[in-house]
Amino acid sequence: MNKRYQVFVSSTYADLRKERQRVIQALMEMDCIPAGMELFPAADEEQWLFIRKVIDDCDYYLLVIGGRYGSITPDGISYTEKEFDYAVSIGLKVIALVHGEPDNIPFGKSEKDPDLRARLESFKQKVMTGRLIKFWKTAEELPGLVALNLSKTIKTCPAVGWIRGSSVPNETLLLELNELRKKNAELEQSVQRLISVDRPVIDDIANIDSLYIFHGTYYASYSGRSLKYTFECSISWRDLFALIAPYLIEHPSDTSVKVQLSESLFERAGEKGSTPRINDQEFKTAAIQLNAYGLIQTRYTKTIQGGMALFWSLTDRGERLMLESRVIRERTNLALQRMPLLLMENP
Repeated sequence: MNKRYQVFVSSTYADLRKERQRVIQALMEMDCIPAGMELFPAADEEQWLFIRKVIDDCDYYLLVIGGRYGSITPDGISYTEKEFDYAVSIGLKVIALVHGEPDNIPFGKSEKDPDLRARLESFKQKVMTGRLIKFWKTAEELPGLVALNLSKTIKTCPAVGWIRGSSVPNETLLLELNELRKKNAELEQSVQRLISVDRPVIDDIANIDSLYIFHGTYYASYSGRSLKYTFECSISWRDLFALIAPYLIEHPSDTSVKVQLSESLFERAGEKGSTPRINDQEFKTAAIQLNAYGLIQTRYTKTIQGGMALFWSLTDRGERLMLESRVIRERTNLALQRMPLLLMENP
């Protein structure tokens, strides 16, 4: 069956109109379905749910970074960065094209505000961490880069894609495939349980009630400017697990867990601001520590979009500790409880 892949094109708009046209034309020539802000030119929070829905329906995420960071959302980051974070959180395969000569970008297409320039650089570093990126200099280079890199990505990480309704297999075959998928999922869960049983024992592991200090950054407004600050939070491993355990029931991605944990620790630290993020190495330590306690398991697997991502889930032991930590217990009236004893002592 012939598949067509839907690709979300993410970038700032006003400064990259020509570049976006080149990219979209290249995608159409590859028989792909381009999707992007041309569908929703006005970026605001009311349309964010629609944007998420469009990204959910896409197979790949194509990011083009030029000389501007873009308009800021109420969350304190640009819409382009927000789209990127969401795409990563749901496991979409990212193809990133970053301008290779930022000093040669025309002044009118560059950020003039020092704070926005700093945020743009921080966003670039985030994008370039843990993935291969390609650099571009002119709009004319983009079609070739898109064709080459998207073709490689489709070959190495094939996604679900779209097919004509008339090409869909009959209902009986789909039901059989669904049953096989369920059996495969059950077998994978059995394998994971066996792996957890064989988990190595670490004799000198820190007590689950011992404290660990997490460090992070956040943004807050000062004199009309958005500035970057640092925060720290001291918490026991038991309390840390209790904070995030309920979210792990849904088998979230590694990126989603980091966002949720960052927000929970930031709130616990009592700071005020937006876009909190804990240190990445400390986050990795938390994952390893909870894994060593036998409370969670992580698995690198396919997403519903066909890409690959790391997902968290609770072990049987983790589910038990979650219930013990988060269940609301009945508050027994101690006075009534002690009354029979008092009567016995004072007949």
